[in-house]
Amino acid sequence: MPAARQTNRPMNPWEWVLLLTLSLVWGASFFFNGVAVAELPTFTVVVGRVAIASLILLAVMRVMGHAMPTSRRVWTAFFGMGLLNNVVPFCLIVWGQSHIASGLASILNATTPMFTVLVAHLATSDEKMTGSRLIGVLVGFAGVVMMIGSDLVSAVGQSVPAQLACLAAALSYAFAGVFGRRFAAEGIQPIATATGQVTASSVLLLPIVLLVDRPWTLPVPGMATLGSLLGLASLSTAFAYILYFRILATAGATNLLLVTLLVPVSAILLGVMILGEVLLPMHVLGMAAIAIGLAAIDGRPVQLFRNKLYATR
Repeated sequence: MPAARQTNRPMNPWEWVLLLTLSLVWGASFFFNGVAVAELPTFTVVVGRVAIASLILLAVMRVMGHAMPTSRRVWTAFFGMGLLNNVVPFCLIVWGQSHIASGLASILNATTPMFTVLVAHLATSDEKMTGSRLIGVLVGFAGVVMMIGSDLVSAVGQSVPAQLACLAAALSYAFAGVFGRRFAAEGIQPIATATGQVTASSVLLLPIVLLVDRPWTLPVPGMATLGSLLGLASLSTAFAYILYFRILATAGATNLLLVTLLVPVSAILLGVMILGEVLLPMHVLGMAAIAIGLAAIDGRPVQLFRNKLYATR
């Protein structure tokens, strides 16, 4: 089996392109979600999203002539990944957002890289914590807080269980990132891993939607809702998870989950470009802080600055 290239190294330019693309398609999910939840309950949207994505990926696999793994051990891992990366965080975030503002939930979700740095440090031999990486994550998180709005910080302390639920979701994402490293190490292609995860997630989430939403009792949604659900499934789930596992296979969990710092940036920029929303000074400051944080995590700009500093002495 080929080994995955998971080291504490800076990402190469192609991996940064993939990460930025992933942040865009996940940022677009806010638009799709906003339309879909106007007519459909949340769990119905979530299950529809992963189930349609599963069908899309299975069809793509068939067209490409790829076979899904049949090993019980691999499928057990797919269900574990689906549990950690979809079922647990989706349910916690859905419940949490019913009690706190979505902006605060986004801030709490942006703690994912911090949890990932810690989990990867404890659970892996090649993604150890470094001082610049930890500082970069903290600066990037501060940028997310600035960008979303300081007024939301005043809400911290209210609805503590809901906030803890969102933090637990971020921790689950961190464990998922580290857990998912095994698929590349076993030579499983990113598209097969993405297909296995969303298929397993669909199976796990189906009983929840049947019990909670009872979708057969709902009115037939409009074309805009169906189109948004298809966008969620095809772009923000099927395509997104192919990118997710491709980045994870080569760059590791800590680098991959920096995407949670970039998703708010993508969502705001898409809002400015598509919906005509206003880019405020706090958005610019927040993005600048995130850029500085990502530079510190990457390490190369800092090393270049040091080299030039030493060269002038």
